[in-house]
Amino acid sequence: MAKILVTSALPYINGIKHLGNLIGSMLPADVYSRFMRQNGHDVLYICATDEHGTPAELAAKKKNQEVNEFCKEQHEIQADIYRRFAMSFDYFGRSSSKQNLELTQHIAKKLEENGYIEEKTIKQVYSIDDERFLPDRYIVGTCPHCGYEAARGDQCEHCTKLLDPTDLIEPRSAISGSTKLEVRESKHLFLSLPKLEGKISDWIDEQEEWPILVTSIAKKWLKEGLRERCITRDLSWGVPVDREGFEGKVFYVWFDAPIEYMAATKEWADKDPENRNWKDWWYNADDVHYVQFMAKDNIPFHTIIFPSSIIGTEEPWKQVDYIKGFNWLTFYGGKFSTSSNRGIFTNQALEEFPADYWRYWLMANAPESSDSSFTFDSFTGVVNKDLNDTLGNFINRVLKMTKSKFGSEIPAGGEIGEAEKELATILDTRIADYKKYMESMQYRKATAELRAIWTEGNNYLAHAAPWVVIKEDKDKAACILRTAINVIRLYAILSWAVIPETCKKIMEGLNLDTEQPDWINKPAIEELQILPAGHAFAVPEQLFNKITPEQTEELTERYCGEI
Repeated sequence: MAKILVTSALPYINGIKHLGNLIGSMLPADVYSRFMRQNGHDVLYICATDEHGTPAELAAKKKNQEVNEFCKEQHEIQADIYRRFAMSFDYFGRSSSKQNLELTQHIAKKLEENGYIEEKTIKQVYSIDDERFLPDRYIVGTCPHCGYEAARGDQCEHCTKLLDPTDLIEPRSAISGSTKLEVRESKHLFLSLPKLEGKISDWIDEQEEWPILVTSIAKKWLKEGLRERCITRDLSWGVPVDREGFEGKVFYVWFDAPIEYMAATKEWADKDPENRNWKDWWYNADDVHYVQFMAKDNIPFHTIIFPSSIIGTEEPWKQVDYIKGFNWLTFYGGKFSTSSNRGIFTNQALEEFPADYWRYWLMANAPESSDSSFTFDSFTGVVNKDLNDTLGNFINRVLKMTKSKFGSEIPAGGEIGEAEKELATILDTRIADYKKYMESMQYRKATAELRAIWTEGNNYLAHAAPWVVIKEDKDKAACILRTAINVIRLYAILSWAVIPETCKKIMEGLNLDTEQPDWINKPAIEELQILPAGHAFAVPEQLFNKITPEQTEELTERYCGEI
């Protein structure tokens, strides 16, 4: 049994997240966590809302709320949505917690003690119309590197290069659109990344198993040379800088947000201090395997800035062992946009269909090696073909036929024959491949293999044809259906990480414990005989409903806006 620490990129507090945010971090982390728990590992899956920074302040102001009140409310809204999506967080914390404040200040102090923090007076953009200093991301303009016209002052979303606001061409306030900007002086703290560049470079070179997407972004940064990075801001909402002369300043949200992984673990441990020790997972934790999940825009901060902050403390904090990075999920090839009414967001998705419909489509189309595009035609096709026709129809046919011909108990009679042995041989190979892909976090391949496993059950049923056999050999038909019911049990175990709510219904119908099932540990030929004759079952309600062409057309009209 291994100790596995899992974190997914923190969803920002300002607004409900869209499907791209879900597949870019939280959902694959959940699938991985569920799968590893099934295989007997000690998994701790930690996430939290990222609550500091200007966007939270402005959103609260817009709603006439205090920012802390706004964040509390939005945290509860997001937590409820993730519960309904069956996210199996061990703890879902908040970056505005006192634990994060304490840890962020501690890490900053250690960095300063070790010579990795420098104080500088810098020139900073001040908006005359807004009467405030503008944080980097609230200054927009044209990227000097790629010409993207809506680049932010901290990073260009198009080419991913880090920027300073003064780098932008024709800058303007993202709050008011005002171009009445002037440069004023302000004292700030900088993380001395150049002093840590050698250590970071060596550490990244050691990560031979990381995906190409992750290492290529990290090495691109290193090749360009690291620059000192400002880690404080002229704001009131955030972790206060506990340093004389820095009153009224806070740490930059991108400095404290990753530290919340550690702080949220401490929040979790503080709920039950007699039985939990957060440092077992983070401090001198050589026995822990740490996996992070994130979209590609977060990779620079998790491969360069956060590791630098940790290394610079010269304390034995746990560093990530593997980063699973994702490309973008687009909406009909373009960006999700709330303002343009384009895209479907997580709360809306749950209003339309059960969570497992979305979980399955997203995992089957995970943007791993390249971007993926969501369309309602694709969604409808996958749900109808894979979930309804291949999985749901098999379960419904087998259980209904068995009940009709033999009653509500698994029938006795007949013996395993060549068809069942052939099925078992195929399943052994496919299950081994599926497990391999899940362990290596190759989710599109894993989901394709899961679909193929579902298809094998249908192939067996079509070939064995119990509806024909029963006319001449009732015992043989009983054996076929008994085997098929055991295949259903296998489906519930194998599919648990991806579509957990459906699998609970399947387990309930099979009169089995609906808690997390352990991974199968026997050859398929034995697994196909686990549920014996006489075991009671019930036909569950229809697991999936087909999406009609009319529904697809209506959904497309309603959510696409101006494509």
